[in-house]
Amino acid sequence: MTTECSGRWDGWVKEALARLESLKIVRSLRPIRLSAQPHGVGGEAGRESEPGSGGSDDEYEVFEEMKPWDRTSVEVDVADSTFRSWLLDIPSSGEDFMLGDGLADGTVAASDRELKKLTLFSSNDYLGLSSHPTIGKAAAKAAKEHGMGPRGSALICGYTNYHRRLESCLAELKKKEECLLCPTGFAANMASMVAIGSISLLLAAGGQPEKDEKIAIFSDALNHASIIDGIRLAERQRSVEVFVYGHCDMVHLNKLLSTCTMERKVVVTDSLFSMDGDFAPMDELVRLKRKHHFLLVIDDAHGTFVCGKNGGGVAEEFDCERDVDICVGTLSKAAGCHGGFIACSKRWKQLIQSRGRSFIFSTSTPVPVAAAAHAAVIVAKKETWRRRELWNRVQDFRTLTGIPILSPIISLIVGSEENALQGSRHLLESGFHVTAIRPPTVPPNLCRLRVTLTATHRKDDLVKLTEALSRCINFQEISIHCPKVYARL
Repeated sequence: MTTECSGRWDGWVKEALARLESLKIVRSLRPIRLSAQPHGVGGEAGRESEPGSGGSDDEYEVFEEMKPWDRTSVEVDVADSTFRSWLLDIPSSGEDFMLGDGLADGTVAASDRELKKLTLFSSNDYLGLSSHPTIGKAAAKAAKEHGMGPRGSALICGYTNYHRRLESCLAELKKKEECLLCPTGFAANMASMVAIGSISLLLAAGGQPEKDEKIAIFSDALNHASIIDGIRLAERQRSVEVFVYGHCDMVHLNKLLSTCTMERKVVVTDSLFSMDGDFAPMDELVRLKRKHHFLLVIDDAHGTFVCGKNGGGVAEEFDCERDVDICVGTLSKAAGCHGGFIACSKRWKQLIQSRGRSFIFSTSTPVPVAAAAHAAVIVAKKETWRRRELWNRVQDFRTLTGIPILSPIISLIVGSEENALQGSRHLLESGFHVTAIRPPTVPPNLCRLRVTLTATHRKDDLVKLTEALSRCINFQEISIHCPKVYARL
């Protein structure tokens, strides 16, 4: 992060916080230290050490290789009736699942006594941590000792030593001063965008900012919906001007930045794009940042724990952690848990927790989830074989198909909705769960089969998958660098 750019934005945030202080509306977290329930309530909980309040990282059991339980993250069973409904693309509200399990009337239909086994290639559980016993034990232990919690929002009484410890280890992972937990990654992006927009409102001399006093936000055309919705909410407050640049098009972005006369500029982008599987051009973004002095915000939802030697994400992979000012992430993908976070400076944290509506007005993360997520951060850091195996599977897919994929997210664009549904049905019949992605998630005629790889897939899984894919897709017609080149079905 350049000194000039950092200093200017730090000054604006400092001024915004001073304005909030003058209005007496700076919001503070209220840390509560949870103590174990008395002996006799919750079994033996009171006799155990408390990992959320000062235990060492060594207390978390880790493993050097894949274990049998890891396969449960990619192997699932579905009832026969459910399987047939999927093949026919019959909409479901979930009631068929209830009946199939015998939960509604106490019986199980004869057709549902036989289960279909499927291998998941549609999950964002990139490291397979959702089934890790150490993470499950951390959640169970916290629930047994403290119940579910969290009793309220983080600004009232829902912020505990468990939340603080998780924030601290995420800040360390992202090489940032601080971190703010949010209920979801969606809420984290919303809170960040709204808080950034609030600066112009707080510093406007006349109450409502003039055009040059507003904040110019430059957003990649394929950014996640949560970024877009956060920007739209900031627009409703008339605090920002928005400029959308072509997907990863640095020439277009440079042109927009060069012609913008507004002083306060922000560039926001996904780091690893969820539907296309390509990376933001971080090196070029850093060069443009040094030229135009903008605030750089990335959504590292799909890169956190996946990229970088330590799992620090895309910024670590591209060696530009110091150049990223705000890093938004999630705990619901490679961490295998739930929740979102914002890694940033201390001042940015204070501003976001004071102005980020989706953070302020949401109940805090349940204590067992925070405990599980902390365990996941430790396990992801120590079990380095998971990242290695994940990227081995990426290489396996390249070798088997000849498609030069860049990441574990593989976007096979097939054109129409019918093509996508036909491909998904074929894969279901072959024993693979791969979802057809259709509008409004993607534009019309850019429907696709979205395949995701994980550390708990074996090479043999990919051999079988690519054999099934080869019967409905011509690999020679796929080009990740030209998304409008359709696969032939």
